[in-house]
Amino acid sequence: MDDEYAKLIRRMNPPRVVIDNNACENATVIQVDSVNKHGILLDVVQVISDMNLVIKKAYISSDGVWFMDVFNVTDRNGNKIKDKEVIDYIQRRLEKNPSFETSMRESVGVVPTEEHTVIELTGTDRPGLLSEICAVLADLRCNVVTAEIWTHNTRAAAVVHVTDDSSGCAIEDPSRLSTIRDLLCNVLRGSDDPKTAKTALSHPGVTYRDRRLHQIMFADRDYERVERAGLRERDKGPFPHVTVSDCTERDYTVVIMRAKDRPKLLFDIVCTLTDMQYVVFHGVVQTERTGAYQEFYIRHVDGFPISSEAERERLIQCLEAAIERRASEGMELELCTEDRVGLLSDITRIFRENSLCIKRAEISTENGKAKDTFYVTDVTGNPVDPKSIDSIRRQIGDTVLQVKHNSSLSPKPPQGTTIGFLFGSFFKARSFQNFKLIRSYS
Repeated sequence: MDDEYAKLIRRMNPPRVVIDNNACENATVIQVDSVNKHGILLDVVQVISDMNLVIKKAYISSDGVWFMDVFNVTDRNGNKIKDKEVIDYIQRRLEKNPSFETSMRESVGVVPTEEHTVIELTGTDRPGLLSEICAVLADLRCNVVTAEIWTHNTRAAAVVHVTDDSSGCAIEDPSRLSTIRDLLCNVLRGSDDPKTAKTALSHPGVTYRDRRLHQIMFADRDYERVERAGLRERDKGPFPHVTVSDCTERDYTVVIMRAKDRPKLLFDIVCTLTDMQYVVFHGVVQTERTGAYQEFYIRHVDGFPISSEAERERLIQCLEAAIERRASEGMELELCTEDRVGLLSDITRIFRENSLCIKRAEISTENGKAKDTFYVTDVTGNPVDPKSIDSIRRQIGDTVLQVKHNSSLSPKPPQGTTIGFLFGSFFKARSFQNFKLIRSYS
């Protein structure tokens, strides 16, 4: 009965969205007011991430039955959002307040939909793994339409959308789907690691792809650090850095995160907190040059703060893993060309033959064109030799493959970055107006 009453309240009080280009000199301000429910913050951040907007600042409050967010956003070039059609679309998406279902699935799954078949993969990362997967799919007459591949802490995960190469439709034959699953599992069983042995056919249902990748890797426990020569990966540098402490006077747990700023960073943090069954009651996000600072006051969904050191350490590991999974490690290569069956298999084979290791990849096709982005290192994880890239570009085509960015040439983040405790006396205020959020856009 209480749940039905809550649904009625939400229907009677749909989200109210105000998008303002005058309140801040250098950003568009998006304010969202809504009846509170678990996951609403993720819904809002997901819409902003879908639009490829950059969040420069954010203020979050959902104490009680009402939820309010204020975001300062720009496009990827640092400009305000001026296109009225884009603004209207953002407003419609936010006011619609979509709800995305979570489903934790097994390590290899195949899901038929109307347009394509969704294949989910996870296993032990190794050089050439993506090339082997693409070769198997090509041999099985599967055309890769879109895909995203992440690697982290010796683990690899992928969500791949394929069609039958002759019909262009989803693959629905159960026997063929089973064959695809079994052969891909054989590829993933390339080591003695027992994690690669988990296989299952996924249940029907579609979840936002980035969120699924987080869920897949979380279920695979990629956040468990691998000790190497007495040095944890987390100890190698200052970023990312997550601390979890108590706010005893208000019965919250405080999470503070500092990391190198990048697109979708806030989404990755909020997605992880939501899927780990934590609720963000208050939060602030601040970006300074290339650095990002995020501060959240959270409780578990049961209403209690974190009470044990083990849970505190696990949350730190999971949040740091969420930040690292999408980190743009290595050289960024962009491929733009006419799409064809087997293209991805050929490209990844050339990478493998030239001793490149793919750390992350985003594959997409639209109107017969393939636009793929690869983040690559050499097989030891070190920067790629420019001569190797020149050789690869000659094989693929200089105009087809472009070097977009090389993280090894980027300036290092400042050591010992310190940003003040942004909330300060937040809890002495009784409302957003007292906290001056509405007047502090800039």
